[in-house]
Amino acid sequence: MREADITFRIVADATDLARLEQALRTLSADIGEDYAAGSAALAHALTGPNPAAHGLLALQKDQTLGAALYSPAFSTVRGAAGVYVSDLWVSADARGQGLGARLLAQVAQQGATLWQATWLKLAVYDHSHSAQQFYKRLGFAPATGMQEMRLGPDGVTHLIKRTA
Repeated sequence: MREADITFRIVADATDLARLEQALRTLSADIGEDYAAGSAALAHALTGPNPAAHGLLALQKDQTLGAALYSPAFSTVRGAAGVYVSDLWVSADARGQGLGARLLAQVAQQGATLWQATWLKLAVYDHSHSAQQFYKRLGFAPATGMQEMRLGPDGVTHLIKRTA
């Protein structure tokens, strides 16, 4: 894989969406997770006047070598916008050649352009030691002093009804 042969493209049309979805499905299979998004949900999230997420593809001719799904974040503690990278995938053939770092750099540049973002955050599974090492080599550090809390779809529905 030569660096000059790789192009990065923002997901912008149905063909790009299909490529991104296939990459995300492969990522889910690679990490042993279910893929629940589906084509319609992904298209809804990435298109329209106020997208909930953005996608980036790394392509070599007609082959998808990598993909990222990301969205804006804002921190009052940091006093600045950032980028949450929810998914990062590099094909098995392209791993170990710097493509993951290049994808993250492209995402950071897009975040800076779109939201004046100055920082990145992502989540890594506890059992994914190789991914943790990859991110640490790039300078990412584990968050301390906090715990991620989640409220699922049923909880959101209940919260809205409870406070209506």
